[in-house]
Amino acid sequence: MPIRPTGRADGPYDAAFLPRLRIVLEAPEEPVTDPVAKFGGDPVWLSEPAWPLDPHSGVPLVFVGQFPVPGEELRLAYLFLGEEDMIMGGLGPEDGDGVLLVQPDGRIPSSAVIGPSGTRGRTLWRCGPDGSRTPVEWRVHLRPVEPEADRSAHEQAASEHGTRREGPAVAQPGDDDLSDYLGGTARYPNAWAQVEAPWQFLFQLSDAPDEDGDYPYFLNFGYGHGFAFVSPDHREGRFYWECS
Repeated sequence: MPIRPTGRADGPYDAAFLPRLRIVLEAPEEPVTDPVAKFGGDPVWLSEPAWPLDPHSGVPLVFVGQFPVPGEELRLAYLFLGEEDMIMGGLGPEDGDGVLLVQPDGRIPSSAVIGPSGTRGRTLWRCGPDGSRTPVEWRVHLRPVEPEADRSAHEQAASEHGTRREGPAVAQPGDDDLSDYLGGTARYPNAWAQVEAPWQFLFQLSDAPDEDGDYPYFLNFGYGHGFAFVSPDHREGRFYWECS
């Protein structure tokens, strides 16, 4: 099912891309070298490689994954996060330790520090029982969201509108398992986004602490969620995460 820009999004609370599609993982038989959605492995650059560094330590950020930016042209958004002692960067969209790059013809965020040519950092991993880290790579399939889960997400958005006093008060919907998806409206834990208009919501990722090896990879969002956004021209990105 193709996902397309709606052309009707004014900011981070609107659906900039529809339909909402669930992120489903598949273990590839070989390294993924096509410009498709994936977690881990090596970035498949659409322009010159541009690996960002932590603005404070100078250490290359961790490559988390690459995700499509829907539209007429092939574009990918590449997510990089800092990590130290199992703590992830990206708490603020302008901190520079959580960077979402867009290619081709993308703009480098002003807070990002790009390493010199040839810079290469770590990739996403999962934890072993002994604390060891094993690099991972997962191909991503974007699947239609079940009607009940999609309805719950719409109800969540309506509830958040009420919390922000942008609409009538609406009760919170029941819990569901829709946490990782692209398109539709975001589900902000605290109702408010950390970016303002005209940034457009692109995708949402859930926390994956991997403390006991039950997760496909490690992402520490403080048991919360991460949120990715693009500019209206789809050439620049932002990312942040927050606790539930």
